[in-house]
Amino acid sequence: MLPHTAWMAWRWQANDTMRALIADDHELFRSGLRQLLEDVLGASDVREAETLDQAIEILTNEGAGDLVLVDLRMPGMSGAEALSALRDGFPDAKVAVVSAWEERSEIIQALSVGVHGYIPKSLSANEIAAAIRQVLDGQIYVPAILGRREPGAVAPASPALPGGDKLTTRQREVLTELLKGQASKEIARSLDIAEGTVKIHLAAIYRALGVRTRAEAIAKLKSS
Repeated sequence: MLPHTAWMAWRWQANDTMRALIADDHELFRSGLRQLLEDVLGASDVREAETLDQAIEILTNEGAGDLVLVDLRMPGMSGAEALSALRDGFPDAKVAVVSAWEERSEIIQALSVGVHGYIPKSLSANEIAAAIRQVLDGQIYVPAILGRREPGAVAPASPALPGGDKLTTRQREVLTELLKGQASKEIARSLDIAEGTVKIHLAAIYRALGVRTRAEAIAKLKSS
């Protein structure tokens, strides 16, 4: 958790003019999330919608802004198909899911269509703020649940994946941290290597998997 002064420094540096849309059919949650965006993350313009149709109308008439947060279970949503349409239709905005659903298949499907994050509603307010900040900073937020083994699951000695035999020992270590949802800086700290080196390893991993992004890599690994 960042101290209050650190949050405020980030707020004034990055988001004095941030515009966001919250699309969720739960009024109380929308109200709390709006307050978090305004008071903690410094958003200047937060719009609200309780259905997909309302969200699309706002996005079309007023512009997408910087951030679109959507619930997977609000009226009109059709899962990955609707998320994909939002990403294609409003490519300049960061689109993230904020949902009470924590099914692995739901998370993987959402990330596979290119959303910038999947944020569980079960997180604390500070954790949700940190996740949104990560999204706004251009990273993909992946919930920790994807890095956990399901009960009864047997962990393989190394990932069985296309091109996996081409990975070096260090690349496999980076891959393990990636699956925990770690950002490049966090991987660098965990493995005691430079962040630039991590990025080089990630590029090699993406090539081995035949993908181009972190989200695509995670989705492919979790579905294999």
